[in-house]
This record gives sequence, C-alpha cells and structure tokens, in this order.
Amino acid sequence: MRLNRKSLAAVGAFTLLTACTSSEQASSCPQSEGQISTDVARFSPSDVACEDIPRSLALLEPMPATHGVPVDWRTRPVLSFDGDNYRAAIPIDDGTTLYGTGEIAGPLERSGFVTDTWGEQPYREDPPEGLNPQEYDDATPRLFQAHPWVLGVRADGSSFGALADTTYRTEIDLRNGIEFTAEAPFPVIIIEGDSPQAVLTKLGELTGTVELPPLWALGYQQARWSYFPDTRVKEIADEFRARGIPCDVIWIDIDYMDEFRVFTFHPERFPDPPGLNDYLHSIGFKSVWILDPGVQQKEGFFVYDEGLEGDHFLRRPDGKLFTARSWPPGNSVWPDYTNPDTRAWWQTYIPDFLDNGVDGIWIDFNEPSIVFPLGTPTPEDLVHVGGADLPPGTHARYHNGYGMLMSQATHEGMKLARPGKRPFLLSRSNYIGGQRYAAMWTGDNSASWDHLYWSVTMTLNMGLSGQPFAGPDIGGFFKTPTPELYAHWIGVGAFFPFSRTHTIQLSPPQEPWSFGPEVEAISKAAIERRYRMLPYIYTLFRESSLNGLPVWRPVFFADPADATLRTEDHAFLLGADVLVVPVLTESDPHEFNLPSGIWRDFRLVGEDPSATPSLPVLKLRGGAILPVGRIVQNTTEALLEPLTLIVSLDASGRAEGILYEDDGEGYAYVDGDYLLTTYVAEQTGDTVMVSVATEEGDRQRPERTVNVTVVTDDGAFDGSGSETTGITVDLSAESAR
Repeated sequence: MRLNRKSLAAVGAFTLLTACTSSEQASSCPQSEGQISTDVARFSPSDVACEDIPRSLALLEPMPATHGVPVDWRTRPVLSFDGDNYRAAIPIDDGTTLYGTGEIAGPLERSGFVTDTWGEQPYREDPPEGLNPQEYDDATPRLFQAHPWVLGVRADGSSFGALADTTYRTEIDLRNGIEFTAEAPFPVIIIEGDSPQAVLTKLGELTGTVELPPLWALGYQQARWSYFPDTRVKEIADEFRARGIPCDVIWIDIDYMDEFRVFTFHPERFPDPPGLNDYLHSIGFKSVWILDPGVQQKEGFFVYDEGLEGDHFLRRPDGKLFTARSWPPGNSVWPDYTNPDTRAWWQTYIPDFLDNGVDGIWIDFNEPSIVFPLGTPTPEDLVHVGGADLPPGTHARYHNGYGMLMSQATHEGMKLARPGKRPFLLSRSNYIGGQRYAAMWTGDNSASWDHLYWSVTMTLNMGLSGQPFAGPDIGGFFKTPTPELYAHWIGVGAFFPFSRTHTIQLSPPQEPWSFGPEVEAISKAAIERRYRMLPYIYTLFRESSLNGLPVWRPVFFADPADATLRTEDHAFLLGADVLVVPVLTESDPHEFNLPSGIWRDFRLVGEDPSATPSLPVLKLRGGAILPVGRIVQNTTEALLEPLTLIVSLDASGRAEGILYEDDGEGYAYVDGDYLLTTYVAEQTGDTVMVSVATEEGDRQRPERTVNVTVVTDDGAFDGSGSETTGITVDLSAESAR
C-alpha cells in the first residue's frame, strides 16, 4: 500500500505557541520542551501534537526533556504560527555577531543575511552582470547542503547556538536577530556556553562528531571530470612521482562507468579496475571513485531490476515510479533511503565495488538533483515510505536529509565490507549531523577571486556548523584560473582540511605543473608544507573527533571577546596554535585584524612568503610546540623520521604541544593502540629544555631522530648549531639519536 502525504491539522489564524514543560509530555514525547542536557534546552510548539513534530535527523539519538527549562534561561525563542508557516524568533543582545548557517557563499559573519536551507544544484559560474559579491550572496541564499544552525557570539565572548530541528525547507533570517521559518512545526534547540568553543563541543555531543579519517585522506588529492581511460590515470600518477610533487589520491569521475550506470565499469576505458588500483597502490596512491543515486531505468540492468523487485525506488503520490533524467541514457529512478531495507539493499553493492581495489567513495548529485535539464526541481510530493524510526513522509520533508541518508547507507556499507579499515566518503549534499558519515566539498565553484575568498569563509562556517572535514575545488571547477589565481589558491588550499584540485570536463589541464615552472614550484612548496604539517593536522582531526571543534577556526577564536576580530575572514587559525595569513584578493589588499599576543613567523620548506605572496604567512602562537614531519611523497612513507618540534616560547619562557600517533588507517586505536604525547619546553638562561610531560595510549614509542627548532622574534634556532642566537637546546624528549 502506498502512502500519500499526511497533512497537518489546521491550527487556525495566527497563534502564539507557548512552551509545554509538563513532566508527562516530557516523558512521552521525544521532541518535548524542556532541558535535555547541561546547557541545552529544547523549545517546542505546545499547540501541535507530538506525532506531528518531525523526528530529528540531526541528533545522535532521541533526547526527551528531563525537566522544564529554567526560568532564568538566557536565550528563549518565541514560537508562532500565522496559518501558513511556523516561526521561531530569537532576540539577540547588542554586540552579538552571528555565524554558521552551513554552506553559503559570502563573508564569515552572517549577521544581516538570509539563508534558505534547501539543498540544490545552483550550477552557476560567476555573479550575474551588475551584481557585486554582496548582492550575489543575497541572490543565491542556498547551496548543496542544509544546516539550519546559527552560532551567536555575544559582546563578552559568551556564546549560544540555535538549531531549527527540522529537515523541511527552512529560511534563516538574520537581519533582525534570528528568525527560523518553515512550513511544518519544529522545535528549536538552544545551546549556551561561555565561549564559541564550548557551544561547538556541545553541538558535537548532540549531533555527533567526525570519525577519525584515515591518514591518507588528509594528503593532497588530484581530480578532474574526468581522467580517462585508465592509462591517463596512470600517466597523472606517474607525473606526480616524476616531478616529486607529493600526492596521495587520484579521483575517478563518472566516465569510468558503462553508460554512467552505477556499480559498473566501462569495458574499454576501464577494463581492469583491480589492475589499475594495484598499480596506483604500488606507487603510493589511493583512488576514490564516484557514485550517483540515479539508477538507469532499463530492464536487464541488475541494479534497476533488483531495486524494482525490492520496491526500493521513490514513487509519485499515485504510486507510479518517479522517473527523470540523470547521467545514464533515458530515464533514471532514485532509491528511497528513508527505507532501512533500501539502505541495506544499497549496501549489498559496496563490497564487490570495493573489491576492485577502490579505496574511497565519492557520492554526487545526491541533493538529489536532476541532471537534464539542469535546475529541474525534484517534486516535493514524492512519497518516502520510511521505516523503523523514520515515519512515511513527502519529499518536502526528506529532501534535505536525502544526501545524509545516502551517506549513512554508503558509509555503513563500507564498514561492513572492510571492518578493519576506516572509510573515506565524500558527499556533495548533507544535513547537519551528516559529518558522522562523510566529508564534504563545497560543490561547483568557479575560477574567480571571489570564489577563492568564499572557499575560505565557507570552510570556516562549515566548521562552525559541525562539519570540520571540508574544502573546495582548488582552482575552481568552472572556467580556467590564471596562473596567479591558481598559485594563490593552491597556496592556501594546501591547508584546507580536505585538499583537492578539481576541474570540469574539457577544461585545460589543472594539475600543479599545468601553469608553468614558476607556479609548479609554488605548488610544490605549498603541498610540501601540508605534508610537513600532517602530524599536526592529524592531531587536530583526532581532537575534532573527540570534542567537535573545527580544524579550521576563525581568528576570533583566539579571543572571542575582541570585537575587532569578529569580521576577520581572510586569515584563519589551523587549530589553536597556527595562524595562516593568506592573500585572497587580486587588488585592494585586505587589512588584517590579527589577534594580540605573541605570534611568530615560521617556515617549513625554506619558503619566503615576502617574496612569494601566493604562499600564506604562517605564525606560531607564543606558548605552543608544533610537531611536524619530513617532506614525503605520500603517507605510506614514514612522516616522523625525523620528528621536528617547532617551539615558540611564551613571555614566561614556556611552551607546550601535543602529538597524536596511531596506525593511520584501522581501528586499533579504539582499543588503546595509539600514542598521545604532550611535549613541554622551558627556558632557563640560554638553555631551552624540551621533554615529554605526559603520554597516553599503549602504542610503543618508536626510536627516531627528534629535532627541535626554537622560533624567536629574531629568527629560528634549529638545535643543530647551524645558526647562533644565544640559545642552547637540551633535548630529552624521547629516545633521540
């Protein structure tokens, strides 16, 4: 039996929805109003039956209220219904700045903007003629992902977060405080914290944190639409190795498929996927292959036949299959991932797919988007059957969650296929909480200076919305960057949490060597910087997996009460200790607002940013020890032989830093097979003593060379005596030789 859309009972004319905090409702309704954990409260419309409030897809688990909201709760939404839409209005204090809202183009601070959380393919290149970037941001209030979330930072640095807990299309209006608007009733979850960091940690507890990725997924990666045939893939890999440019991953786009049918391989272009992957593995490369949700509607195609037999595809209200054009010839159908049986069916194809030597999976067009003609909306009255804890509903209800549910199915299928390896999955569409399953890239951007700038602000706001594993198509997907633009983009792009160059079909080559020897040298230096920093970046991802803090952080995280830092969105923090100061403009140099205190310049590969402005300036916080490795061509090589500790002492002559180590790919760390080391440095006279303060985990400390570089206001002393600054290093860090 097919279920039609279930209409909500009319509530009448404009109604003010007050809170219901009775213990009876709190114990029976998972979406009831009340305090649900320390510093977290839910506000729900009381005039709506519990069953008519959609179940949360964002939260890790249902969290019914334990007791009522305290009367002195600081941030309280006013819930209302005007006969058509449900609203939640949240007043803010003077001096409060607003951030988050997920994937959106424009500046870091979102105050004054309107965002439409509805995943779709904008398929745009540049601002329409006559629109400046600010107006363009206003004209394009939605992208591929949906995060109905706002982070507020008050004048004193204390913070709060507001989550409209609904997958329905939701408008976020930040022109006068915060106002969420949706067609269906929804609760609002408010998190209070004494800092933005505290709020994001609590958000991670509620919606989940990113799983620690495999180390190789943090290396530099190269893609285009498409590298084919398989001999071309090998040529690209060989060229990286011949030129000595580090790279870990080659990406394989849709042209590997037979007529673009999922889970197939083109018999002529890719006749031997296992052999191709064996070759890539032999020279230190991993491969990531794309999948789309659109399944060709063709009798005899095994995925279609089996999906039809199991009734796994979306249908229209009249019970007929929903068909439209995706990549394959003719019509396609789309799986209904709300159905747990459909997710399980999708997972059955993953083991055989991975058995071809595939290392990672990339899922695309999963908003879901119709490919031909571009821009055709997916009908909102399509029927999702649901199942288990997901009730049946319309596509209006589940559209924003479609990419997340596909990510969940694919991620869990990868785990079932390879229980001993951490999956790497990249998804274009997702919903808040989807960081549990997939990394994201910022979609189809363009080779322009505006998009370079937006790639930084978008990655920062994704981190402020719970998704730390993010990055753009370096160089731009559409059009062709100038050599200068690519040099600047790869300069900052080497530090994105997800670092990948990608470009559109039939575009000129966009590999690091494609823009001439000067840009190749800049690109090589930029990527080598990343590889030296990988031990620190990996440590940051481990931290994020535990506490939900972003890897990329806005500069105001250094001092949330400093109002001058609130709009700084060219520079950013990598973790808490490294300040990255890039050039993101072609002209009219940006005036930076940088945090006060000690921030010392340091270098990693002999670079000189003053002579090469496309390479960002790097600064190390006073009081920090930065663990870095050596330059390698890929992460199969030993990063930490030698280990280098870069020390920047604070005003009292002390510094501290953390290094996390494990096997880089499996789950043995869960059972204690890891090494977490806290290093400390202390200056006494002309001597800096570096030692291990604490260590955690069962992993044996390896014997290795340990070098120490002390960064001073006047330069650096590397501990080997190659420079003389009057400082002697006494290293007792570990078994150094």
